[in-house]
Amino acid sequence: MAMTMSSTAMIMKIPNHNTFKSHQLLNCVKKRSCSSSSCYSENLVAAQKLVYEFNPQIPIEKALTPPSSWYTDPSFLALELHRVFYRSWQVVGYTDQLKDPQDFFSGRIGEVEFVVCRDDNGKIHAFHNVCRHHASILATGSGKKSWFVCPYHGWTYGLDGTLLKATRITGIKDFNVKEFGLVPLEVATWGPFVLLNMGKEAVHQEEVDSNVVANEWLGGSSEILSINGIDSSLSYLCRREYTIECNWKVFCDNYLDGGYHVPYAHKGLASGLQLDSYSTTLYEKVSVQRCESGSTEGTDDTHRLGSKAFYAFIYPNFMINRYGPWMDTNLVIPLGPTRCEVVFDYFLDGSLMDDKAFIEQSLKDSEQVQIEDIILCEGVQRGLESPAYCSGRYAPSVEQAMYHFHSLLHCNLTN
Repeated sequence: MAMTMSSTAMIMKIPNHNTFKSHQLLNCVKKRSCSSSSCYSENLVAAQKLVYEFNPQIPIEKALTPPSSWYTDPSFLALELHRVFYRSWQVVGYTDQLKDPQDFFSGRIGEVEFVVCRDDNGKIHAFHNVCRHHASILATGSGKKSWFVCPYHGWTYGLDGTLLKATRITGIKDFNVKEFGLVPLEVATWGPFVLLNMGKEAVHQEEVDSNVVANEWLGGSSEILSINGIDSSLSYLCRREYTIECNWKVFCDNYLDGGYHVPYAHKGLASGLQLDSYSTTLYEKVSVQRCESGSTEGTDDTHRLGSKAFYAFIYPNFMINRYGPWMDTNLVIPLGPTRCEVVFDYFLDGSLMDDKAFIEQSLKDSEQVQIEDIILCEGVQRGLESPAYCSGRYAPSVEQAMYHFHSLLHCNLTN
């Protein structure tokens, strides 16, 4: 499928001098990057039984929702990390964070600490953010660095992952500096997004065509997203982060109910939308919800929301909201079985970047919606932990995207 994105997706590979001497070491790294081996093996059988308590073969009209154990059991989260998050493309940042050589940012998904950077030649690299000496975290936050210096013992790495300096190793034997570069991760860009895939070996090869990334991450929805304004033309504005006391899927479910909760929980937002125009379209790994604006032409709501709202959920945990001159994204990161972090990033048409009053009011309106959603999600989590609840039912006319999400998750967890 031809891409219409203005940015070309590229996969940057690590040079040969950072590959490992033996498959044994590489397998160790992959195993450790996927799970805590002892904890995972102990809980695998129990978690697997929980997976089969949901049946995606039953039509939505008759189906029960996944049991509450999917949202509360620690072993279930361990299984999700191993089979979903560590084996799929994950959005971790934006190309705006890597505009110039020596720019970097860091983060964490499950047990995997990562750092992404642009080297002096303009290439993007990603690594496990762990010193090869005694496992100290190398970089925190974001900014610019000429190299990465371990704060523990001063080992120094180039932006291409090469070990440049190992301090006070006089007398060490059987040490090959080429075998102790940073452990690489697969990294790609698509439109304004930077993605990692921890399930693939990052070895030197030619750049992968943009369609490969689009197909693996978005399937047949890539062109739909492109023509609906999911591109690099907007200017990055700001970030908001929320820690929510709920399972990561509770937030996703709330997003995927086809606007069901909007008139009850978001009365301000509901006044700007024609909720009877809500529609849902399903793709392989993506669901798209659309809704027309209900505001009177010329009002602030119309200016902010535009003529229609476009909401895309990209499995398993990334959401893109495009409306009027705005785009915001929601990334849900599990922090534990009953806690998650939601990262909101805001983008705006460049012509409005100097309109401070409009930006302030729009962010205030968005913040209000997030506060209302947090109250909902934390209330649902408390209900899921109650002995009075096990499974619920779907509203077939509006909750197709939620059922689609649960079915994709079941497929991954049983594969």
